[in-house]
Amino acid sequence: MNVEELLRDTLREQAGEQVPAGPGFADRVLAARRRRRGRRLASVAAATAAVVAVAVAVPLLDSGKDDVRPAGVVEPDGIGAHPDQSPPRDMIAAGRVALAAYWTARTVPRAGDADTAVFERTYRLLDPRTGTYEKDSRWSRVAVAPGLRTAAVLERDLPVRRIGLLDLASGQVERWVPVDHAVGGLAFSADGTKLVATTYDGHPDELRRLDGDQGSDWGPLFGGSTRTGFTVLDVASGTGTWVAVPRDRHTYNGQDFAFGHGGRTVYCQVVGERDGLSRFYDLAGNEIAAPANERHLRSDVGARLSPDGTLAAWGLTKEVAPGKSYSSIRDPRTGKEIAKVRGGRLLAWVDDKRLIAWERVTGLEEPYRPRLVLVTIGSDKVVPLSGVREQDTDMSRHGWEPVFAER
Repeated sequence: MNVEELLRDTLREQAGEQVPAGPGFADRVLAARRRRRGRRLASVAAATAAVVAVAVAVPLLDSGKDDVRPAGVVEPDGIGAHPDQSPPRDMIAAGRVALAAYWTARTVPRAGDADTAVFERTYRLLDPRTGTYEKDSRWSRVAVAPGLRTAAVLERDLPVRRIGLLDLASGQVERWVPVDHAVGGLAFSADGTKLVATTYDGHPDELRRLDGDQGSDWGPLFGGSTRTGFTVLDVASGTGTWVAVPRDRHTYNGQDFAFGHGGRTVYCQVVGERDGLSRFYDLAGNEIAAPANERHLRSDVGARLSPDGTLAAWGLTKEVAPGKSYSSIRDPRTGKEIAKVRGGRLLAWVDDKRLIAWERVTGLEEPYRPRLVLVTIGSDKVVPLSGVREQDTDMSRHGWEPVFAER
C-alpha cells in the first residue's frame, strides 16, 4: 500500500471524527494507526520564552498520588501553572520556556467551491505587560522570538508578500519586511537573529473534501503541494536569498521548514519516512545528510533535541492508564533508548532533564482529552500546568495548540 492509499484509508476510518490540523497533518494521519496500538502522534512546535508567574495547582485528575505540588505553592524555579484554565488565560511557564501563544482553528469552505476549504487559525498572544493571553485575529501565522518581545507574523490571505515584526507589548507592527516569493510559514533561529520563511505558490492549508463526499471529513490534496522553497532572512536587515526546493511524492502542504540545531541547517518533515525522520538542507538549499546529533530525531515531536544536545525526545511508547503514559528518550546519534519519561506528546525542553508534554486524561476508547504537564526524566511524578483540553475532534470549538518560546 502506498502513502496516498494509506492516508486515504486512514482518513476514511476517521470520517466525521476528527478535523485535520493544518501543518504536519498528513504525517499525523499516518500516525493514527500507531495510536490505536498505544502510540500518540506528536505535532510540530518550537522552543519558547517567558516571564515568571505565580503557580496555582490542583490535584491530578485520575492520578492524584503523582502530583508533586500542593495547591497555592509558588515554585522557586519559575513555574507558572494554571491547571484550572483551558484554554489558558494567564501565563504558563517553566524554567527556560513559556507558553508564548496558542491557536485555535476552524475549517472554512471557500466561496463558490463546496469541495475546497482552508484550515484557518486564530491566535492568542501573551501580553508581557499583563501576563495574560490576548486574542489577535489579524494573523494567520505567528512565530515568537526568544526573549518574548517580538513575533514574526503573516497576514490572513496566505501566501503573503510581506512579514511583520510585531512588538508583543504594544501590539503594533514595528516593521514590514517585503519578500520576493510568497510566504506561508515562519520559524526563528534559536538566537532570534534569523527567520526561515517557507514559500508557497498556493494556500499552505488548503483542504479538499475527501472523494467529493459531502460529509464533514476534509484532507490535504493527495500527491500535491504548493510549497516552492524557503528564504533565510537576517532579522536586523530584512535581507535574504530565496532557494527552490523540488517537490516530490513525499511533499505535502504544511511541511514548513525550521532551523536545525545551531542554525546552520534547515529541515522539514517527510511523509512516509521511517520513524518520522526529517529531510535536511544547508542554507543554500542543497539537500544534505542529517547532522550527527540530529540523525535520530522525529520530525513529528516538538521537543526534539535537549538544550545540551545529548538527548532526543521521541514518541509515546506506553500508556498504562488515563493520565499515566510514557515516552522514549533516546541517544540522538544512535537512536538507542536511554530512558522513559512521563507524558504522551513531548512538546518542549524546560532544561536538560525536564520537558513540557501533553498528557492524556481519557481512556483509549474515549475522545482524546489532554492537559499540559511538566515531566522529569528519572521521576514518575508530574506537575499539571494547564486545565484539560476538551475533545479535539473539532478544533473550531474546543482544541488549542501551544506555541512555546525561550525566555
